[in-house]
Amino acid sequence: MALEQGATNAFATGLMNGVYNFTSGSFKMALYTGAATLGPDTAVYTAGITGEVVATGYTAGGIALPVSVVPISANNVSYISFSNVTWYGPLTARGALIYQSGGSNPTVCVLDFGSDKTSVASFTVQFPTANSTNAIIRIT
Repeated sequence: MALEQGATNAFATGLMNGVYNFTSGSFKMALYTGAATLGPDTAVYTAGITGEVVATGYTAGGIALPVSVVPISANNVSYISFSNVTWYGPLTARGALIYQSGGSNPTVCVLDFGSDKTSVASFTVQFPTANSTNAIIRIT
């Protein structure tokens, strides 16, 4: 599989080293086709990675990804979440890369949509409910 969903190794070590700030940091989501090779070893977002979506309404590097739920803990789980994001224009994507924008652009996680998803007018990535059992980023 070209896209391996999950947190990246850079995220795991970056948390221990204080690289990420989910209260005031800036994050982005970039979209990819099935031609991309992304997974736990994807350490940074780099423009020009094979398979990044090229389409009307999509700019390399993706779109700003606002944090909707800053770090919180419940039921012995710490979690965060992001606001849904939408691109306008026709495009097809197989997955996405979430990364912190700025510095070296360290990655957070890879998302695999399970199959190609195609839109004609708008493409929305909707995040799950932000709680201790469903949030997109959970640490136990």
